[in-house]
Amino acid sequence: MDASLTDKRLAPILDKVQNGIRLDREDGLTLFESDDLPGIGYVADVARERKAGDTVYWVRNMHVNYTDICAVGCKFCAFSRIKPEDGYVYSHERTVDEILAYPGNLAEVHIVGGCNGKIPWDYYPEMISRIKAARPQTHVKAFTMVELDFFARKYKRPVEDILAELKDAGLDACPGGGAEVFSNRLHSYMFKHKAGAHRWLEVAQICHENGIKTNATMLFGHIETYEERVVHLDLLRKLQDKTGGFQAFIPLAYHADNNDLEVEHNPSAPEILKTVAVSRLMLDNFEHIKAYWILMGERLAQVSLAFGANDIDGTVIQEKIYHRAGAATAMSVTASRLQKMIENVGRRPQERDALYNIPEWVSADTKETLAALDA
Repeated sequence: MDASLTDKRLAPILDKVQNGIRLDREDGLTLFESDDLPGIGYVADVARERKAGDTVYWVRNMHVNYTDICAVGCKFCAFSRIKPEDGYVYSHERTVDEILAYPGNLAEVHIVGGCNGKIPWDYYPEMISRIKAARPQTHVKAFTMVELDFFARKYKRPVEDILAELKDAGLDACPGGGAEVFSNRLHSYMFKHKAGAHRWLEVAQICHENGIKTNATMLFGHIETYEERVVHLDLLRKLQDKTGGFQAFIPLAYHADNNDLEVEHNPSAPEILKTVAVSRLMLDNFEHIKAYWILMGERLAQVSLAFGANDIDGTVIQEKIYHRAGAATAMSVTASRLQKMIENVGRRPQERDALYNIPEWVSADTKETLAALDA
């Protein structure tokens, strides 16, 4: 057995990874149940190096949460407000003003909001077109599978038609939120009024088939079981086999404050690291596993880079959803600090855009150097 492993059950899993053999659900469950955290990290780091090398991606991005009014009523959500008088809806002028206030180059604006039945349909494509007019070089990554499903039901239009209009307005990609955990048990208890597993995956497939790349997520560390986590990852992997449309997977650690779920504690640092690692190992057809520093904190995000992650997200600017849920991290971080976070753990930082391309403002010399390193 490899000396890096103290749990002998990890040895055949490491052998599979080294030989390019896909892990099955039983392997995923073994990893989650193991207490050999360094060993799990070692196996995940082997997989990360084979898949992504030493490059760690980051992005100049900002978040826009256009409304917090939502009729869905998820038990775990601290962001949403049910009554219009308790919440807000951004005007397009405010959205554009915030985006124009971003200093320097902006590669991506990440847009998500509540399922607000009072907003007319035209609001959404107009918001995107105004952003594109204000900052043409910026990619618009907007609307989760849950929001797209809500639009289809609210405005009685097929998702394909909705995507076509949003693409014409300038939509470049979609975020991966709202997946939660693909479990009928959890759906009926925690978020029964929004898209469940089948519909979330169906909408994601429609996006991919219509040329829109998306991300994927899993909310973990609340009342889900290890088995439910493994099933979630396996279902994402199967859809990725079919479409190839997922860009990155982001494990989202649950925050216990200010919601109705009655779970007192956040997942521990070891549990977060383990979940990052198992995500890398199970999602062998995903290029990118993200260590979302907003949830983890900067230091744990750095450690995650040794547990399979190869993306640390971005500058963010005014993250609201997880801060309402008790996140104690900063609301934003500078580009230079992100690069230092990556360099300080011996990895090579690579600035990206929303589609994992090198932005136009990165020098030609840098592009040539990176191409040579990746050859």
